[in-house]
Amino acid sequence: MSQQFPYTEINSETGEPPPRKERIIEITVILFLIVPSMFLSFFGLRSGNIPFVLVALSTIFRDLGLLFLVLFLSWRDREPFSRLGWTSKNYPGEIIWGVLLIVPIFYGAALLQSILQQSGFSSPRTPVPSFLAASGVFEMSLATILVIIVAFSEETLFRGYLILRFTQITKNRTAALILSSVIFALGHGYEGSSGVITVGAIGFVLGLIYVWRQSLISPIVIHFLQNFIAIVVLPLFDKK
Repeated sequence: MSQQFPYTEINSETGEPPPRKERIIEITVILFLIVPSMFLSFFGLRSGNIPFVLVALSTIFRDLGLLFLVLFLSWRDREPFSRLGWTSKNYPGEIIWGVLLIVPIFYGAALLQSILQQSGFSSPRTPVPSFLAASGVFEMSLATILVIIVAFSEETLFRGYLILRFTQITKNRTAALILSSVIFALGHGYEGSSGVITVGAIGFVLGLIYVWRQSLISPIVIHFLQNFIAIVVLPLFDKK
């Protein structure tokens, strides 16, 4: 992996890195916003009684709010957004990498989840939970908007922001990758323990790709395609 990715920041006015305590307070606020709602997936969402439109709209607004907050924090600190992985450098090549990598990641995730389920880990009741099962033109259109926003916002948050901040706090990039992946997995409790572990593994792989490519473009493409196939494409075939 390249060692040039800018994880050590310098304040442009003082020439010194911001205090570690300041970064810990900042990331604590972010985690306070995202972790409680993710834990709800282990309880409320598993009942499957929530309408798709309500889940989609609440997720869209939550993720957009978190995205704007992360961008505001970077703007406040005069950090270029490229530090979060937002870069247009070689974007056609990054998109191609994302399209190519979705195949092994998609089937690798399915294989891992199957092995975990055979080993006794719990599995989701249905391939697509009822609250994520869109039907009709309006809901399918909303589902497409949802997976686009989720891909952009969650990759910016979990890969771009959390890996950057956890690396600055722990001084250990591997620890940052693990921590961000664990937090990413928390929001998928409705998929059972096998799904949570699988999502955590996917998050770790996306983190590796992000660090390797020094860009969020490939992870965003992979995240979008993974969700689009699961939430939009596969249910269409199930209805036939």
